[in-house]
Amino acid sequence: MATNPKKNLQTFLWTGLDSRKRKVNGEQDAPNAAFLKSLLRRQGITDARVRKKPKASTFFSKRITGKSIALVTRQIATLISAGIPIAQSIAAVSRSSENPRLGEVLSNIRRDVEGGTAFSVAIRKYPAYFDRLYVNLVAVGEESGTLDHLMLKIASYLERVEEIKGKIRSAMFYPIMVLSVAVIIVAIMLIFVIPEFEKLFSSFGAGLPTLTQSMIDVSHWFQEWWYIFFFGVIVFAMITRATYKRSPRMQHLLDRMVLRAPIFGPVLRKAVIARYARTLATMFGAGVPLVEGLAAVAGATGNRVYYDACYRIRREVSTGRPLETSMAQTRLFPPMVLQMVATGEETGELESMLHKTADYFESEVNDAVDAMSSLIEPIMIVILGGIVGTIVVAMYLPIFKMAEAF
Repeated sequence: MATNPKKNLQTFLWTGLDSRKRKVNGEQDAPNAAFLKSLLRRQGITDARVRKKPKASTFFSKRITGKSIALVTRQIATLISAGIPIAQSIAAVSRSSENPRLGEVLSNIRRDVEGGTAFSVAIRKYPAYFDRLYVNLVAVGEESGTLDHLMLKIASYLERVEEIKGKIRSAMFYPIMVLSVAVIIVAIMLIFVIPEFEKLFSSFGAGLPTLTQSMIDVSHWFQEWWYIFFFGVIVFAMITRATYKRSPRMQHLLDRMVLRAPIFGPVLRKAVIARYARTLATMFGAGVPLVEGLAAVAGATGNRVYYDACYRIRREVSTGRPLETSMAQTRLFPPMVLQMVATGEETGELESMLHKTADYFESEVNDAVDAMSSLIEPIMIVILGGIVGTIVVAMYLPIFKMAEAF
């Protein structure tokens, strides 16, 4: 059985002289350098020098974000809708990419497509960037001949999801920064400030208040064991993260705790429901069967509690139960969502109702994040002020008592 030579193509950079002896250069795929030189001679290029295109260093390159995938998806869809073949569209987007890592991924996909591999099969090799939802929708587009239309849908979906993620990240950034500053300030006071006060107190020759003595004891411990403290925190975080990735039970436990957390929990729950509704609407609107679509929706929720719930819903739906009834049994969806789904099933407008549900909850997330941001700021100030204030009071308490004695 003959092999397809396109599967063994490599990318070369070449320079040479044209028929007018002007220097020209370019980039070309070929099986090997000798073949490319022969090809260039036939095109009238003389004194050709050919070298392999170096692979971009991915260690220091920017990571591939959801926004990057959404952008290249929209660009490829636009080129396809203009009548440009899929391989050429991917090549054009690959060359224009500012992210070397993403450009390399797209180049590999383009080679596979030129070798006769379906686009959906080619992107399946990169599940970290193209999830099950993406692959399924592209496969549907290839089968139905509406790849450009569905890729525009994917791009719009990814943009909406990234917008919600960005809102939540921005809300989380402020408290994390404040707590980090608080840890640094407390560490500086324990290591450098409190020891100076201790020297002063030792000249008093009197007992210290309980709060002051406690702070001095903590300072002693921290000065001696600070490296163990920080190393322990880092090791604990790494072990927790590794266990979380490998243990579905721990994922379920921690994700449920996050959903029940004050302030952040309700916002995250709304964000997950919005993503669930938007993803299911996109899959259903593309013609993907509901049972198959729910498997992709599970991975898109980003929360293990709802991930497990999606598979329970999928099992129920596969036995012929209505989607609304199956969702109600999980007790994870508010009545409004269940009513919208029930109405959509009864009227045959499930896609429209799910999109409206997603719009509503995305709006709720935006409003909740804005409100949460204004609420978090004074809370963080109180926490930081309380920590620093306690240390300051503990250090000045002996001085106040001595002043009262005199």
